[in-house]
Amino acid sequence: MPRGKHRRPRTNPLTRRVAIAGTGTAALALPLLSATGAGAAESTAAKPGPVTYTTKKGDTLYGIADRYDAQGGWRQLYKDNRKVIGDDPRLIHPGMDLKVRTTKKASAPSKASAPAKRSGVAKATQSSVKSYPNNLDGWIRNALDIMAQNGIPGSYEGIHRNILRESSGNPLAINNWDSNAVAGTPSKGLLQVIDPTFASYHVPGTVYDPFDPVANIVAACNYAAARYGSIDNVNGPY
Repeated sequence: MPRGKHRRPRTNPLTRRVAIAGTGTAALALPLLSATGAGAAESTAAKPGPVTYTTKKGDTLYGIADRYDAQGGWRQLYKDNRKVIGDDPRLIHPGMDLKVRTTKKASAPSKASAPAKRSGVAKATQSSVKSYPNNLDGWIRNALDIMAQNGIPGSYEGIHRNILRESSGNPLAINNWDSNAVAGTPSKGLLQVIDPTFASYHVPGTVYDPFDPVANIVAACNYAAARYGSIDNVNGPY
């Protein structure tokens, strides 16, 4: 099929307006210790601040920003380290020292005489949370669970095959040379979706960012389902 057709926005017949967890994480409420006396437990928390991360083989800016919950996401991470990385945010070489504005707090050890006890409800909630590894396998499996909740067809093999063809598994891939790019709407992400198509087929509950790997997969599969019946039926440029 002619390249580029898959990037025309269409009315989405499949997306259900329900909010779901698109990132494979959930908030866990735990009981807090209250202190009202001279023998009360004391705890301190270090303020979040910049950290230095040395890149390794296979790293991406998206993955690093997600791991450290970086302020401003991968775009701010790239802006802060552009002198180190260069003009292409996709070219991350091992051994680069990157400054990361992490928002995570490092808790100091508590001085309480006895550790806090978690309630049975909290334990049950924690054990029911499903997590996914921050890699291509995890992104696909996360997307498949979201697709199942929204009635979007597709298989692991069909998604994986098309990702390898479209982006080689790089969530920051962008096409700056084809007709879509010339028109001002370059194809982006794992399954190379242009912004108008992403906007039309984005599934509520996933991150509204075509470079987010899970959101990109789900939106592209939503489009493929509307046009071809399933991403499994796509075997070339779509």
